[in-house]
Amino acid sequence: MKTNTYLLWTCRLVAAIIMLQTLFFKFSGAEESIYIFTKVGIEPWGRYGSGVAELIASILILIPKTSVYGAIMAIGVMAGAIASHLFILGIEVMGDHGQLFIYALLVTIASIVIVWKERNQLLALIKK
Repeated sequence: MKTNTYLLWTCRLVAAIIMLQTLFFKFSGAEESIYIFTKVGIEPWGRYGSGVAELIASILILIPKTSVYGAIMAIGVMAGAIASHLFILGIEVMGDHGQLFIYALLVTIASIVIVWKERNQLLALIKK
């Protein structure tokens, strides 16, 4: 039981910290963020929108009763990020050696683990 709790909190923290860390760059208009969202064709509103979505997902993930919903939201946002890397941007963006792509994968994997571990929350909602 204790191992499950550690795993769940590790996944919550990994996903939330990565998403929260990138918010500064999105909201401050960092050159790399503007480049990415311009290339994808959704600058500036896509940058702001994804930043708000990541902020909400991070908060939900850190609250145990809502972590599964934040994880589902994070999976959706990261699916867009991963697809953008694979089909538009490439794995490496502006010499980052694939760091942003790796972050998106880490958030996705951590969020999938959260959804799996907290699936009872989802099942209870579906039964209502």
